[in-house]
Amino acid sequence: QAQVVESGGGLVQAGGSLRLSCTFSESNFEDYAMGWFRRTPGKEREGVACISYNGATTYYEDSVNGRFTISRDNAKRTADLQMNALKPEDTAMYYCAADLWGKCIGIPEGDFGWWGQGTQVTVSS
Repeated sequence: QAQVVESGGGLVQAGGSLRLSCTFSESNFEDYAMGWFRRTPGKEREGVACISYNGATTYYEDSVNGRFTISRDNAKRTADLQMNALKPEDTAMYYCAADLWGKCIGIPEGDFGWWGQGTQVTVSS
């Protein structure tokens, strides 16, 4: 069964940067939209960024637009999230997920069928 694995989380000061990486082992990786989500204690999980299966479309949640960039490398079966100008409110568990034939019209969590275990990002003030 295909697996999603995240890496790259950690502790960073406000204003700093982190790069999260996601590997999805599905052989037809290029058929899947990849999304990044996050959850903080007491809050629902929210979509952060999405890149469509063909890479033509990206979508960002308003609070990260202009600071985060999602990218994909189909040869490596990876989807990365570059996070710049981090704020304490970005502190969360970050999850990567895959959506077959996803077009990233928004970040519809229910469409994503494969999920990783998450990687913690902590931003200190």
